[in-house]
Formats: sequence, structure tokens, C-alpha cells
Amino acid sequence: MNALRITLQVLLVLSSLLLVPLVLLHKGRGGGLSDMFGGGVTSGAASSGVAERNLNRITVGVALVWTVVIVLLGLVERFS
Repeated sequence: MNALRITLQVLLVLSSLLLVPLVLLHKGRGGGLSDMFGGGVTSGAASSGVAERNLNRITVGVALVWTVVIVLLGLVERFS
């Protein structure tokens, strides 16, 4: 159980560190904090639709891994 707990904790740290930049890479949808820091300025070099969709898929995948690891760590803690 100890090796499983350590593996899950490492996965949690890695997915957390990957999730933060993935969320920050997303294009602002107008309003809020993204406009405050210059996110409201549209540029011709914005990401294409395909790149944005791929970023969405990767972000959702990493978020699902993060969620599953959290649940598994809770189960390991409860039953050990």
C-alpha cells in the first residue's frame, strides 16, 4: 500500500503542476481577470480552432487524471 500511495502522490503533483499552465494557456472569453491583464486585446496571432480544441482536450484529460488520483488517494487513506 505504501508504494501505491507514493505513486499516487507523485501523479497528483505532476498532474497539478501540468494543469496550472494548461488552464492559463486558454484564451480569455471576455470580461473578468483576463481583460485586466491584457487578455481582452485580440491579435492576429491567436491560436487556431484546432489548437484550441486540442488544448481543451488535453486540459480535460489532465483534469480527469487529477480527479481520479484524488479519489484513489482518498480510498487508499480510508481503507489502510
